[in-house]
Amino acid sequence: MKLAVVGGGSTYTPELIDGFSRLRDTLPIEELVLVDPAADRLELVGGLARRIFAKQGHPGRITTTSDVDAGVAGADAVLLQLRVGGQAARNQDETWPLECGCVGQETTGAGGLAKALRTVPVVLDIAERVRRANPDAWIIDFTNPVGIVTRALLQAGHKAVGLCNVAIGFQRRFAKLLDVAPSEVYLEHVGLNHLTWERGVRLGGPGGADLLPRLLAEHGDSLAADLRLPRAVLDRLGVVPSYYLRYFYAHDEVVRELRTKPSRAAEVAEMEKQLLEMYGDPALDEKPELLSKRGGAFYSEAAVDLAASLLRGGGSPVQVVNTYNNGTLPFLADDAVIEVQARVDTTGAVPLPVAALDPLYAGLIANVTAYEDLALEAALHGGRDRVFKALLSHPLIGQYEYAEALTDQLIAHNREHLAWV
Repeated sequence: MKLAVVGGGSTYTPELIDGFSRLRDTLPIEELVLVDPAADRLELVGGLARRIFAKQGHPGRITTTSDVDAGVAGADAVLLQLRVGGQAARNQDETWPLECGCVGQETTGAGGLAKALRTVPVVLDIAERVRRANPDAWIIDFTNPVGIVTRALLQAGHKAVGLCNVAIGFQRRFAKLLDVAPSEVYLEHVGLNHLTWERGVRLGGPGGADLLPRLLAEHGDSLAADLRLPRAVLDRLGVVPSYYLRYFYAHDEVVRELRTKPSRAAEVAEMEKQLLEMYGDPALDEKPELLSKRGGAFYSEAAVDLAASLLRGGGSPVQVVNTYNNGTLPFLADDAVIEVQARVDTTGAVPLPVAALDPLYAGLIANVTAYEDLALEAALHGGRDRVFKALLSHPLIGQYEYAEALTDQLIAHNREHLAWV
């Protein structure tokens, strides 16, 4: 079995390598190729990856290349974890929207749209190369904004499934609080990528007892603190929203905070410098503790589980993924991409039925899906008017003066990445 990781020079990658090594019985990789245009980073990450495999006794071979075509040739699955423009572009995404009083964030709002416009054309080009190399290869997308990118891939006819670590993070957190194995925790996880709610936490599967009321009663304070929302919000809703919902439920408060501190991109850039220095140490043969602060917790477990199911039918039969709606949420089009529990096997992912949603959630999902429709149109076809319409439709913007100003800012900051400018 051969896997390729495009964006393999990311400082995230040792987390992935650690999971591949520990879970090699679930996903027996014979060859792993790390692909990245940044040759200096790639060699540092590749060297640590080989040492991790060696320490844990993994027999697989790890190679590195900057040539996408060579890297994906013969691959059974390709994982995409790209950041077009790097942390410098992310820093812009997180700062210029604040000038209009709008949240600056890399996956939602104006910053999220900028990332989608930069990313979708690059991902589609890579996907076409994968298809030419092996039309049967699966593409697993971890590249943000996952919902928009996954829809672009599916719409173009690629064998693709989107993946995020939010759900597995909640599963692990709830399992620890309940003192049970993570596999015993079934989440009623519903929404769009980075716009989800946990409506139930069931023990043993979808028919098990719902322990969410108990979790909220006994651990509501700590859950609210992690989400940076008032405990009263969780109690009134009776659900656990993902931490991205804070951008919607406390938008103005977040903007005030973001204006008073360095961007997350600046923090991550400094962290990446430290990590790359560590990766260059020939004595290091495990992922460093600092990596846990970089983000992406449990990404490797989720990626192994998904790849194993898609390639061998050997992973968990039900997993939270991003895939076509196909009637699951009746108020959305079939080709909308949603994030829910799905049955996953070698034929792909099929969403499980979802109980009717309260209008409070359905309305926001419908609104953001409409934005994602327009965002994808802008990413595929370009044009100032398409960018403006996508921004005007976003619930975190929604005013024409803001949309006009943000359109000009977005284009000005991303000229080198937009072929139509």
